[in-house]
Amino acid sequence: MTYCAAITLNRGLIFVSDSRTNAGVDQISTYSKMHTLIADGERMITLLSSGNLATSQAVVRQLRRDLETGNACNLKTVQHLAEVAEYVGELSVERRLKHRNAADAKFETRFDPEACFIVGGQIAGREPQIFLVYPEGNHIRASAETPYLQIGEVKYGKPILDRIICDNLSLEDAALCALVSMDSTVRSNVTVGPPIELLIYATDSLNEGSRLLLAEDDPYLYALRKGWQSGLQKAFASLPRLPGSAMPHVRLVDG
Repeated sequence: MTYCAAITLNRGLIFVSDSRTNAGVDQISTYSKMHTLIADGERMITLLSSGNLATSQAVVRQLRRDLETGNACNLKTVQHLAEVAEYVGELSVERRLKHRNAADAKFETRFDPEACFIVGGQIAGREPQIFLVYPEGNHIRASAETPYLQIGEVKYGKPILDRIICDNLSLEDAALCALVSMDSTVRSNVTVGPPIELLIYATDSLNEGSRLLLAEDDPYLYALRKGWQSGLQKAFASLPRLPGSAMPHVRLVDG
């Protein structure tokens, strides 16, 4: 399983992803799920991936190959990030069907190697944006009401994003929120885990942004986890107690 998230703010974009992938408890490996595909001073485009690794890697390889060979449609020729999302969706569906048909022919079984993606970045003269690309190839854009997108194991990290993220949040605070969201997911789901990748992109910089890689034993990751846990415990202890009428009257009997 995977957990990736992207956040859009007035000041820029935040991307976070784990690196764990598995095919059973005895086959756990790590692969980067964050790919900055271009950052040339005119545009910055980053891709987060989840789902079938063969499909997602094939999509990333094709995107890079099209860019290197100067294919008619590549990451330098598109004029809008929505076109990038459509481009990624088309490649994803193509690779998904190819892998599925090959498996069906060989094993006579239904196999669906689907993948999801988050595409984000900025093209010069336009605003930063993030899009979620579904396995079917269609996509949606983050909205003002929900300025973040998630893929993979989303439920554990969603509550912190819902409570904290807003348009005028600083990039640092949004990055902290993204890491706490990731840590909450790691704690609740053993199939999600470090190394954790974090990317902070400032609006109109059109560069690769600031990137952070946090291993399992990273002192900062440990301090963040410990601080969040301590803060939660203190917040819980300070909650108003239940009204007396809500508590059952229990008489203790000695012996």
